[in-house]
Amino acid sequence: MSLTTLVKSIQDIMRKDVGVDGDAQRISQMVWLIFLKIFDDKEQEWQLTVPNYTSPLPSRFRWSNWAKNPEGMTGEELVDFVNNDLFPALKNLATKAGVTDRGQVVGSVFEDAYNYMKSGTLLRQVINTIEENLDLNKSGDRHLFNDIYEKILSDLQSAGNAGEYYTPRAVTQFMVDILDPRLGQSILDPACGTGGFLTCAIKHLDRQVKTADDRMRLQASIQGVEKKPLPYMLAMTNMILHGIDVPTSIRHGNTLARQLQSYTPKERIDLVITNPPFGGMEEDGIESNFLKKYQTRETADLFMALIMHRLKHDTGKAAVVLPDGFLFGEGVKTTLKRELLAEFNLHTIVRLPKGVFAPYTSIATNILFFEKGGPTKDVWFFEHPYPKGYKSYSRSKPLTIAEFDLEKGWWGGAARRGRKTTRHAWKVPAREFAKRNYNLDCKNPYEIKVNHRDPKELMAEYQDIVKQLEAAQQALKTELMACLGGKP
Repeated sequence: MSLTTLVKSIQDIMRKDVGVDGDAQRISQMVWLIFLKIFDDKEQEWQLTVPNYTSPLPSRFRWSNWAKNPEGMTGEELVDFVNNDLFPALKNLATKAGVTDRGQVVGSVFEDAYNYMKSGTLLRQVINTIEENLDLNKSGDRHLFNDIYEKILSDLQSAGNAGEYYTPRAVTQFMVDILDPRLGQSILDPACGTGGFLTCAIKHLDRQVKTADDRMRLQASIQGVEKKPLPYMLAMTNMILHGIDVPTSIRHGNTLARQLQSYTPKERIDLVITNPPFGGMEEDGIESNFLKKYQTRETADLFMALIMHRLKHDTGKAAVVLPDGFLFGEGVKTTLKRELLAEFNLHTIVRLPKGVFAPYTSIATNILFFEKGGPTKDVWFFEHPYPKGYKSYSRSKPLTIAEFDLEKGWWGGAARRGRKTTRHAWKVPAREFAKRNYNLDCKNPYEIKVNHRDPKELMAEYQDIVKQLEAAQQALKTELMACLGGKP
C-alpha cells in the first residue's frame, strides 16, 4: 500500500465515526495511535540493545498486547478499554513517582491527548490498518514512517492548523547549515512546534557521530519546548524517528511562563534556532516574568528577550525568523534592537520575499543571525530574490533549499570573510541605526539603471513599427481575399 493510500484509508475510516470532528481531530487521533505503534517497535529493539531493559508500560497497555492481534478487542470493549484503562494509565505516567525517563516521555505525550473515536469497530479497523502496513523494525518501513510523518504534517497544514508552528523545510535547512552546529553544543528551539529545526540539526550532527558516547552527547544537546498538544505529540514522535530514543529534553509547556531572571549561567545555550509565533498575544500575567523594559503581551518580542538572555556569553549564536514589524516597530521592540546592536553582533539579516509562509500569512519575514558578545559594527542585509519567472511562492511552487546557494556563495564561510556589495546584498554601519531610532527596515539601495533614450528617437521607432504593422495587415487581407476568390 502506498503512503498516500495508507493515510487516506485511515482517514476514510475515521470519517465514518461520529465522534471525530474535522481534519485536526482525525490527525490527532492518527498521531497518538502511530506514536504507540512506534514506541512498541522501539521497545522490541531496546529489549535487544539496552541491558536489562524493562518497559515503563504495564504489560496489558503495550501495543503488542492489546492492538497487535487483528482479531483482538473491538466494539464497545475496545472503546471502554481505551477510554477507561489505557488513557488514564498513560496520562498517569507523566506524574507517577518512580517512572523511568521513557515512561515520562509517554506520559507527557498523552497528557493532553484524547480518543475521539466512539465506534470500537472503526477503531479496530484503523489499528489493523496501521499494524498491517507499518513496522519500524523493517529498514524499509523506517523510511516510510518518516514519509508518513511528512504526510501528516502536510495534511495538518491543509487543515489550517499549522500556520504558527510550521516553517518551510528549505528555511530550516538553510538556518541550520549557516549555524553549522558541532557535537557537544547545546541547541534550543524555545517554540519547537513539530520539531523541524531540531530534527534538521540532528541530521546535521549525525555525520559527526562516531561512537555510542557521541550518540549520548547528541541526545543530551537537543532541547525544545512546545505549548500546544498536537504539535508537541508530533515533535516527540519526530524525535524518536530521528534516533532521540528518550527525548525528555523536549518539554510540553509555555517557554515564556518561567521568570527570565531565574535561569542560571549553567542553563545558557550555545545555539538557538527558532521561528517564534508572531502576531499573537500572550495571556495576562505572562509579561510579569520579564523585566519591566521588556514587558509586552506580544509573543515574538518576549521570545526575543528570552533568546537574548539565554545565549552563552561570547560564544552563543542564534538564527531567528521574525516579521518585518519587528524591524521597524517601536516601544519594546526599540529596546530589544538597541540592546541587540549594543551587546550582540547582529551581523546578517536575510530578507525573505512575501509568500514564503503562504497560505498562513502573507507577511514578509526575515532571518536574523546574531552572536553574543557585541557590539555590532555593521549589519549586512541580503534580499532573497524570487526565482526567474516567479511572482510569489505557492504549495506547488515552494521555496527550495537550492535557492539559498546564492546566500551561501556570498556568505564568506564561518568567518564571513570577503563579503561584497551586490544587487542583493548591502551593508549598513550600526551607528546609522541610532539616528533612525533603531529602525532596521532598510531597503535595498540597488537600482536597475534604465536608459529612457531620446523621445524623438523613440517616436520615430514607434512610427516605423506602425508602418510595418499596417503593411503586414494589408498583405494578410490580400491573401485572404485571393483565397476567397475575390479581389482586394
